Amino acid sequence: MKSIELIRQWMLEHPTSSSLIKYLIWVIFIVMIIQFLRKIIRKNLPDSTTRYKSQKGIEIIGYLLLIFLSISYFTGNIKDFALAIGLLTAGITITLQELILSIAGSIFIFFVKVYKPGDRIEINGIKGDVIDVDTIYTTMMEIGEWVSSDNYSGRIVKLSNAFVFRGPVYNYSKDFPFIWDEFDLPIRYGSDLELAKKIVIQVASEELSKYVKASISKWKDVVDKYYIEDAEVNPTLAITMNDNWIQFNLRYIVDYKKRRYTKHVLNELIGAEIEKTNGKVVLASTTVEIVKIPNLNILKADETHKA
Repeated sequence: MKSIELIRQWMLEHPTSSSLIKYLIWVIFIVMIIQFLRKIIRKNLPDSTTRYKSQKGIEIIGYLLLIFLSISYFTGNIKDFALAIGLLTAGITITLQELILSIAGSIFIFFVKVYKPGDRIEINGIKGDVIDVDTIYTTMMEIGEWVSSDNYSGRIVKLSNAFVFRGPVYNYSKDFPFIWDEFDLPIRYGSDLELAKKIVIQVASEELSKYVKASISKWKDVVDKYYIEDAEVNPTLAITMNDNWIQFNLRYIVDYKKRRYTKHVLNELIGAEIEKTNGKVVLASTTVEIVKIPNLNILKADETHKA
């Protein structure tokens, strides 16, 4: 009892210190509650999407409680909120500019829906799949760099949310989760061009039919939502003749995550069909082909002299 009385008396004699201690106790208590609830959610929610959103929701509620608590303690009255925020902003705007922009960026990303976890984006020259968005950073699993095509490099990149205000954000999956891709096929002059065209279009149409069907309704939604012209989602073929061969350019639509694999399958199937033509269609190359060796007359030195 005596110790309690001493503590009470000390608190009465030092109101500022006691108020600060109470504030720190409340902060620690709220942080512990947040961590405890996050741990329960992580263990009891099997679905990763629901688990992620629930954890983020608890974090936001915790931040709001801490802000409300801080305003109550340091202003003494919730009505002084605008004044407190104004004074705080005036003092730290320059020193914490990047942090403020990052927080503003996170709010912008959330409300405007620039991107979300699971989207594939390119921002500030970095391409990857978004795996987390918090109040300051966007975390991405990087794609590309020293790895060819759309494969993961293995690096996890943390990027400031402030970058959404500093340049374009390329989203591969928002609204329309398909992209157009293309590749060239060199066909030798003298090949059966009609047969070659038939092979390329038939293989592409059969292999890509699932993407074409899925993309039609999605593209219609994009056309209705934005000021954009309608586009062809079926495979198309363009032919160009140059000095060495006839170039077939195949353009097609594909799932944004399956670009590399789809290109591999198309090349493999088209190559197999061309082999079945028994020489009617031949792929060209830059290899030098010697058609005929001219006859060479080599004379000895004495024969040259006689001649």
